[in-house]
Amino acid sequence: MFSQFDKDFLFGAATAAYQIEGGYNEDGKGTSIWDVFTRKKGKIRDGSTGDIACDTYHNYLTDIKLMNQLKLDAYRFSVSWSRILPEGRGDVNQKGLDYYSALVEALLDNNIRPFITLYHWDMPYAIYRDRKGFGDKETAKYFAEFAQLVVKKLGDRVKDFITLNEPWEHAFFGHFIGEHAPGEKNPRQYFRVAHNQLLGHGLAVGAMRSLRSDLNIGITLSQFPIYPSRYEPNDKDLDSVEMADLFINRFYLDGIYKGKYPEKLLNRLWPIIPKGIDGDMTTIAQPIDFLGVNYYNRLFASRKWYIPFLKTWVDRGSVDPRYDHPILGTQGYPEGMKELAKRYREEYGNPLVYITENGTVEPGNEIEKWRIDDNKRIQYIDYYLRSLREAITEGSNIKGYFYWALMDTFEWSSGLDCPMGLIHVNHKTQQRTIRNSGYWYRDLIASQISRR
Repeated sequence: MFSQFDKDFLFGAATAAYQIEGGYNEDGKGTSIWDVFTRKKGKIRDGSTGDIACDTYHNYLTDIKLMNQLKLDAYRFSVSWSRILPEGRGDVNQKGLDYYSALVEALLDNNIRPFITLYHWDMPYAIYRDRKGFGDKETAKYFAEFAQLVVKKLGDRVKDFITLNEPWEHAFFGHFIGEHAPGEKNPRQYFRVAHNQLLGHGLAVGAMRSLRSDLNIGITLSQFPIYPSRYEPNDKDLDSVEMADLFINRFYLDGIYKGKYPEKLLNRLWPIIPKGIDGDMTTIAQPIDFLGVNYYNRLFASRKWYIPFLKTWVDRGSVDPRYDHPILGTQGYPEGMKELAKRYREEYGNPLVYITENGTVEPGNEIEKWRIDDNKRIQYIDYYLRSLREAITEGSNIKGYFYWALMDTFEWSSGLDCPMGLIHVNHKTQQRTIRNSGYWYRDLIASQISRR
């Protein structure tokens, strides 16, 4: 029996430009940092790139037909900054804008509500080359100009905009440990990038609202309940959990909703915190219409004396079997939906929330990961949606769920070898096949009493 959701609850799926579009050098598109990064030996696990990916630049109508078959209410996708502004600013690539305009028209023709993410990590390489990307405060202004340009073109038809996707990941994996583009390993640069992304978010919100008052604008943050690695923690373990939570979760939440960063975190990290950030906090904290939350699993923190300042590190799994979910094992932690929602209710004013990403690979060996009969994935989605429904019953203002991903995408440093889609994609032939989980999701949407 499927859980029931309110009439205005949205069921959707999500993707991102670099991960699906292909057409990396077609029709005037500029180079992005991911175009450069994927060509560096050893950076992508399977050696692949996003040059073709799902070739959605050419096949978007095929994919929209599949979305229609799945009965999706909404589709979250990102626009490529470098496809619209090849150098990041200046001359506009009209063919790039026209592509997204045609995509929006086709979605609306199929009664699918578009949610546009403006920045999903594919920084124009020219801005990184000249300004170190969000490492320079000027890039925040460039981003606001880009946001305004997109709204001028699409804001008459698209009302839902997400400024940034997962700024912690872009700052941390791209600039702290170097596992994502652009591949820097610089703790000082991490904090500049983190802060300037949020400043860019605030400037973009103001720029977009100056054009239209009828937009719903938000930001998407990755969020993680954080647990001690040891099941019976000591005081140092608990301190590690707190610092990890401040670093990963609350830095961004507090900046956006409280107009300040956590004092305890700043005190611990003061030697590498950028100067002059206080004057930006009013811009960062201007009101938004919703919070996008990408939630997959919890993290486990442990004390590491050799990590500068923080003295903590996090992992995605724990060796202690007492943490395992009884059905999903180490793969999932659906209860985290309720834990996060409770925090937003009690500490951040119970904002309107969309779960803008949640999903999984089908666990097993290499062959099983590509299966069409993906029953483990169905169990995963079912448990997470049940937890989400319980959070709503407890009073959380959650209005939508977007499965990640619509189709098997280029999954960043994992390449094409991490299939998470409701739709299987053979990346050699571009053949699409709806998985059992896709049909299950379709039936879930159709089962909602309010939709009959």
